[in-house]
Amino acid sequence: MDNIFIERFWRSLKQEAVYLTELQDGFHARQVIEDWITFYNTRRPHSALEHRTPAEAYWGGKLEKKAA
Repeated sequence: MDNIFIERFWRSLKQEAVYLTELQDGFHARQVIEDWITFYNTRRPHSALEHRTPAEAYWGGKLEKKAA
């Protein structure tokens, strides 16, 4: 049960980014993965987080204040 969250994360990363992109080299792979992780944490709602993003769940309303 401990690994279920990280295993789901890696499965999502592979299925939603890595397998759908023709990666030419390590630099391109790094950029694709960084972009997907940013999307995953800031724009992709999660049902386990009451349809909030991880950033919203972690920071609450502090994220807007921090950016200002």
